[in-house]
Amino acid sequence: MRKLISTGRLVFLGFFVLAVLSVFFVKLYQLQIVEGKQNYEKSINSIISHEDVIAARGNIMDRYGRLLVSNRNCNNLLIKDDELLMNDDISIAEANEIILEMCSIIEANGDHYNDELPITMTPPWEFTDMSSTQSLLLNAWLAANKLDPDASAVEVMAKMRSRYNIDGNYSAEDMRIIAGVRYCVNVRWVIPTSDYIFAQDVSINTITSLMEADLPGFEVQVSYLREYNTTYASHILGYTGLMSAEQYERYRDLDYPLNAIVGQSGVEAAFEELLHGVDGEVEITRTADGIVTNTAYTKTPKPGNNIYLTLDIKLQAAAESTLANYIETTNEQTEKDNEKYRQNHQLSEVRELITGGAIVAIDVNTGEPLAMASYPSFNLETYWDDYETLLEAENNPLVNRVLSGLYSPGSTWKPIVAVTGLSTGFLGADTTITCTTIFDKYINDGYAPGCTGGPHGPLNVSGALTYSCNYFFFTVGDNVGIDAIDKYAAELGMGMPTGIELAEATGRVASPAYKAQLYEGTRDQAWYAADTLLASIGQGLTGITPMQLGRYAAAIANGGTVYSCSLLKSASSYDYSESVYEREPEVINEVDTSPDTWNLIHEGMRGAVTNRGGTAWSSFLNFGWNVAAKTGTTETGSSTNDAFFICFAPYEDPQIAVAVAIENGSRGANLGVMARDMLQYYFDFQVSTQNTENELTLLR
Repeated sequence: MRKLISTGRLVFLGFFVLAVLSVFFVKLYQLQIVEGKQNYEKSINSIISHEDVIAARGNIMDRYGRLLVSNRNCNNLLIKDDELLMNDDISIAEANEIILEMCSIIEANGDHYNDELPITMTPPWEFTDMSSTQSLLLNAWLAANKLDPDASAVEVMAKMRSRYNIDGNYSAEDMRIIAGVRYCVNVRWVIPTSDYIFAQDVSINTITSLMEADLPGFEVQVSYLREYNTTYASHILGYTGLMSAEQYERYRDLDYPLNAIVGQSGVEAAFEELLHGVDGEVEITRTADGIVTNTAYTKTPKPGNNIYLTLDIKLQAAAESTLANYIETTNEQTEKDNEKYRQNHQLSEVRELITGGAIVAIDVNTGEPLAMASYPSFNLETYWDDYETLLEAENNPLVNRVLSGLYSPGSTWKPIVAVTGLSTGFLGADTTITCTTIFDKYINDGYAPGCTGGPHGPLNVSGALTYSCNYFFFTVGDNVGIDAIDKYAAELGMGMPTGIELAEATGRVASPAYKAQLYEGTRDQAWYAADTLLASIGQGLTGITPMQLGRYAAAIANGGTVYSCSLLKSASSYDYSESVYEREPEVINEVDTSPDTWNLIHEGMRGAVTNRGGTAWSSFLNFGWNVAAKTGTTETGSSTNDAFFICFAPYEDPQIAVAVAIENGSRGANLGVMARDMLQYYFDFQVSTQNTENELTLLR
């Protein structure tokens, strides 16, 4: 019978097993006997630490995917307190000297270290203005160091000198530098939070200088900073910064560390939870002399989501450019004219300079904001460097006039009164009112307002809009009453939230209730017929934002549908592999009136552009697209009126609505040139896109 396994094979297998065991034995002998002492010392001298890994913030893009805000890598310096302040080989005096030398090297290389101690840098010691987070941390430090909550800055500095053993030979300024850094480290022992970022975004020169000085106690951490890929939309995009105590109350349940960087304004704040990533954690093993021997993630960081806004950044650029150019050119000419008036003693002709303005462009069929320009503006890239200057700058460049400016809109309000008159039955398509210039119904009460450009003679509602006849709308408003006007104003979104995610003023419409509240306790709180007449032409107590004016223009264009003006179009995961959010148009209200109402209003606004004598007649001569428009001029009590302009196009199939508001703009008819620039870019882009699509179709 043949054997299944031969003797030779068994012998070979035995020798093979013996050889493998011999190798293992030799290796174990080497590790445990020959190198045992060395490996033991190495193991007990290994230092394992856990460090945060900052997750990248999501990108911000416009509706076509153009990158607006992204991230760039930066190098931060961290103070390693276990190496510097809790090291038996470094005395307190030596640690203080090292801190001072590090700060000196950082400043010498043009970088800056972070000092969160809210006390002046030079004596006499005083508390500086504190953020809520600074106040929270200082109070915790005071309690931990058994100081009275009302202790003065001088008492705090005296405590720090003794607490941190700062030598009396240091100057007051050097003592303050040391105390500031020691405080920033120490306060994190009191309130556990993320590492103290000693210096942010430092240069390679700074890192090299610190290493050449052979200074212990710091570590370089790779992080991210926001990078702005556009100089436009500063009021909209916003900025990021350290989280406040109030924000921490909101975000702590989302595991944000106390010193997290979060959105502080604009889109950065509005969509914080979409943009913010989830920080990771890494376990780092080092030898006693600081050499990293192993790195392993214990928690992988998750970057934030990318978001797409409804804005077209190219249209935004066109809006900001035409707005700035118009205002600056007009002001230059006004200054020249004013000088001539003064020289000729014609002081009554001297006009105010334009102090600011806004332009809004809205997609008529979705309510999406396509552009939102406010003047004056600022540069987000240099925001923090310019902050103090911006606070004190003339005409408040930090104010977003699109959302916060409140204006009486003048005659751009008249379509609301037209809707009211037609919807209540006071007006019909053939109803005419004869303008005799002076509306004298209340002349015996001492009030008889006039009609600019009158007498217009008999006009129907379309003609009254074309020529902006005050007399016509005085008559309508006087008959339908303020309550009816306010009803339709509200239905068209006036004095109502627009649905935009940024901070906005709600505004108000003129009403007996508002006037009574405004003048409570005085005889001026009564509502008079004159108040209704003023409200009928968009003056008096009404105050609305350019954003509301733009949405209203879009609602007129589309036949009474008022949309939410959300800025968020969509969102995707950081690697673009997954859709996180897709916006659908949201209808806020639909005005209950007949289609004939909108036809008559459209005809009147089209007539303002096409009819010689129409208030917007000169604005779109030889323009390639049919436009409908309404102008507005408002007396403000100064020597120069505010000016407004709304329009939509194409007239036959409206796609885009534009609203312009200019402080001290003189007259609404002047503003058509800016609306024309906006429409020109919009339609040129649409045509070029369509041509490209057609070419690509042919190539297929």
